[in-house]
Amino acid sequence: MAQGVRDGIYDLLAARGVSRRDFVKYCGSVAALLGLSEMYAPQIVSAVEAGAKLKPTVWLDMGLCTGCTESLAQVDTPDVASIVLDLLSVNYMETIMAAAGTQAEEARTKTIADGGYVLVVEGAIMTGEGGNTLRIAGKTGLEILKEAAGKADAIICVGSCAVDGGWVNAAPNPAGGKGVLDVMPELKAKTINLPTCPVNPEWIVAMVVDVLLLGKLPAMDDKNRPTLIFGSTIHDNCPRRGHFENGEFVEAFGTEAEVKQWCLYKMGCKGPQTMTNCPSVRWNRRASWCVESGSPCIGCGHVYTNWVDASAPFLSRMTDVNLPGLGGVRPETVGTVVGAAAAAGLLVHGIASAATGRTSGPPMETEKAWDKKHKASKGGDN
Repeated sequence: MAQGVRDGIYDLLAARGVSRRDFVKYCGSVAALLGLSEMYAPQIVSAVEAGAKLKPTVWLDMGLCTGCTESLAQVDTPDVASIVLDLLSVNYMETIMAAAGTQAEEARTKTIADGGYVLVVEGAIMTGEGGNTLRIAGKTGLEILKEAAGKADAIICVGSCAVDGGWVNAAPNPAGGKGVLDVMPELKAKTINLPTCPVNPEWIVAMVVDVLLLGKLPAMDDKNRPTLIFGSTIHDNCPRRGHFENGEFVEAFGTEAEVKQWCLYKMGCKGPQTMTNCPSVRWNRRASWCVESGSPCIGCGHVYTNWVDASAPFLSRMTDVNLPGLGGVRPETVGTVVGAAAAAGLLVHGIASAATGRTSGPPMETEKAWDKKHKASKGGDN
């Protein structure tokens, strides 16, 4: 790699108050997000250094609210994630580019003609009225997508709207909003879907490193979502799961149960049906996420049906849960089946533990220590 490219990266880091140590540490966290050992951090550092400014990007804005762009761009303090993304040569991005009109369209046309770029799609593909519900520079959004997709090395669909139509696709959907693979299934082999509303910038960084710099597509599920990001439910890793297991639920906001941060399932939390790693990666430079801030998960990562239709009203429990191979089933049914399976597993585990002598030790608590202590301090039952 040319020394000038390397120096340029660290000049950029220094100008934004980020040390090389911070940069290497961040690359270690990206390695973890990609399911790699932190030992891979030096390789990721080298890949970012070598790939800087070498990969052109076309960012298409379809039927959208620009929420994903805002999630990416509204950083009050420059951080390493934004710097890594700055290393891309974004040749076309309507929302933030300085060029306009003919000049902007020429930038897109030239980049597409040259090939070898990554295509990022934000927003739903509008198919209503023959695609004329969205026209840009005299062309429909679908026409522009077809032009841009052909020579792209990889396609990253950011946010639920680009993945399956999102908000725009919600009933009655008069504009005909759909996801990229809904209108062009032939693109499946090179498309990565990153749903949620909006997309998490950390995920885009991971895909930038994995696809653009390391030169490979990640392992994906049947909906083309990276399994390392969307391979487990929010409920699996929720810090409030212990309260769910203990049957401790918030049943109204403003109550003591809310102060104690009990489970929000009865307040409409869709965590058991939503597969993302929000609890571990979190948002706003990993400061917090929806449930940690006191809100139930509204299921914006759900992709087996339109998440808006499936989750609304957001503060009510789901009446039906659409699961692959099961269709629509009630949460109580899911809970019964999962509970029975868990109980059977615990029974087998208990028998095995007793047989091997692993059950010796202090007796199980009849009441949680925290509750016992605070009940005593309040002078009785509450």
